[in-house]
Amino acid sequence: MKVLGIETSCDETGVALIDSEQGLLAHRLYSQTDLHAIYGGVVPELASRDHIRRLLPLVRAVLDAAGVDGRELDAVAYTGGPGLLGALLTGASVARALAWGWGVPALAVHHLEGHLLAPFLDDAGLEFPFLVLQVSGGHTQLIHARALGDYELVGESIDDAAGEAFDKTAKLLGLGYPGGPALARLAEQGESGVLRLPRPMLDRPGLDMSFSGLKTAVLTALKKQAYRPQDVARAFEEAVTDTLVEKTRRGLEHTGAPTLVVAGGVAANVTLRAGLQAMGRRQGVPVYFPRPEFCTDNGAMIALAGLRRLQAGAPVDRGAPVVAARARWPLAELDAPVPA
Repeated sequence: MKVLGIETSCDETGVALIDSEQGLLAHRLYSQTDLHAIYGGVVPELASRDHIRRLLPLVRAVLDAAGVDGRELDAVAYTGGPGLLGALLTGASVARALAWGWGVPALAVHHLEGHLLAPFLDDAGLEFPFLVLQVSGGHTQLIHARALGDYELVGESIDDAAGEAFDKTAKLLGLGYPGGPALARLAEQGESGVLRLPRPMLDRPGLDMSFSGLKTAVLTALKKQAYRPQDVARAFEEAVTDTLVEKTRRGLEHTGAPTLVVAGGVAANVTLRAGLQAMGRRQGVPVYFPRPEFCTDNGAMIALAGLRRLQAGAPVDRGAPVVAARARWPLAELDAPVPA
């Protein structure tokens, strides 16, 4: 079974082709970072227009690289939500038009399900159930994944997501866009222990998190002018890492999950990876990450999610294109696939 995946939920245009027997055949990704950098953040209208420019050339490039004709596909999977509505509708329109033209079914995929399945791209031995730490610019969640489509949200950030806090703190430090990676690079130059920032909500039970207060703590430290920017960045990164590691440890204890999966853009952060791996060793729990290129938004995770759902018997739409997308789509509303 061959599935083409299309991802356009925000500011990356991703296309990939996956085969049920051969694995990932080809993938391409175009990042709009330079486009949005001059504005200091994503401009939704510009994102949508750029997806329009990039999608078909990327589709052609992927099919050519794999040596596959579109009519040989078994389905086209695309991100149906959540995300920027205009960007989602662009990908949905192209995906469903291609599927209709090729005479193959189309399938809307949940963006977060794509992320939590991304480690399966490299680790065939990974099996349900597991606990997911979903950590990105838009979401910081602990999810008990019992089976495909059977997900329970057990903890989340009550305000800023961790990635959002990285970006906002980077702005306070005068760093460029995107802020998260820039802050991580600056933190590598900092000295541990010079400044200690609070670890939010670790003094109370439960699995929910909060990161907005860290920005205030960083601002207070910067106003004192007593610390180097790299030391502030290091202290911030350590505070976020310690918080996520401890909340994840509690999540493993709460759910009894035998495995930990870490997904989302912040999963590429080296300090966070090291902290979670060390915690996993202490707990005797294997920890799975996507490779760094599949931590951020990409077409491969969407193709894989579509493939997994089709293999599980999820119904598909073979009719004329009916374009729809959901800017908000809680993971709890996603059903387990039931054969049609």
